[in-house]
Amino acid sequence: MNKIEKYNETIFENIKHLDEFGNEFWYARELSKVLEYSEYRKFTPVINKAMIACENSLQRISDHFAQTAVMVEIGSNAKRKLNDYKLTRYACYLILQNADPNKEVVALGQTYFAIQTRKQELTEKEYSLLSEDEKRFYQRNLTRKGNYSLNQTAKKVGVKNFDNFHNAGYKGLYNGETADDIAKRKGLRYREDILDNMGSEELADNLFRIVQTDAKLKKENIKGETNAVKTHNRIGKIVRKAIKEAGGTMPEDLPTPQKSLKELEKAKRKELLISSKEV
Repeated sequence: MNKIEKYNETIFENIKHLDEFGNEFWYARELSKVLEYSEYRKFTPVINKAMIACENSLQRISDHFAQTAVMVEIGSNAKRKLNDYKLTRYACYLILQNADPNKEVVALGQTYFAIQTRKQELTEKEYSLLSEDEKRFYQRNLTRKGNYSLNQTAKKVGVKNFDNFHNAGYKGLYNGETADDIAKRKGLRYREDILDNMGSEELADNLFRIVQTDAKLKKENIKGETNAVKTHNRIGKIVRKAIKEAGGTMPEDLPTPQKSLKELEKAKRKELLISSKEV
């Protein structure tokens, strides 16, 4: 694994948090440690510069730099409340642009957050104008958030075996196929993400299944793992029936893209890294 992949997968992602709605954020204090600032007070000028850049780009600072407080241990089991910020990807991107460029981790972080911020910006375009790969990234982001919400709901109603729960939905939508069956049909490697290897239409089919199951569990106040599994399977079948009645293509008959989204991201990272070295 090269350095850019290491920082992407083990450093910036490891300090990422998700709120109750599945929205991702980073704490400024945690980011400062990753960026190798010895003291947080030395990092605050970087945050201030990033806020100015945010304002100059006609973005609301509060939308990307949300003030909060964290409790930290100061010894002898005592704790103290310290000011902090919840940062969006865009805020992290701006911070990296204003951090110490002589640090290798900063240079790598600039590449990483540039890619991720660009991917988020795509959601603001007219969907019909996006390329197929851009549509895939857009739909994958929605399915990721949708699955996070569904998992939280399923946990509350009593689901413990999440593999069985999710397979029930896939079996309903894919005429009996489990996630493993789908992966084998697509010719994927062991543990390779099936959603990363779907086209935009297939992702949209799954998003509909995910959102409708989440809504059904909440609306009907369904309790117990058995009932949740049955509900997911039933919703999958309903979505499949709707596709058929609309004259659409069954999800298992849709083509598998030549490259996974991870492969596309890796290629883009390499391209940006080469470009940054040429500057």
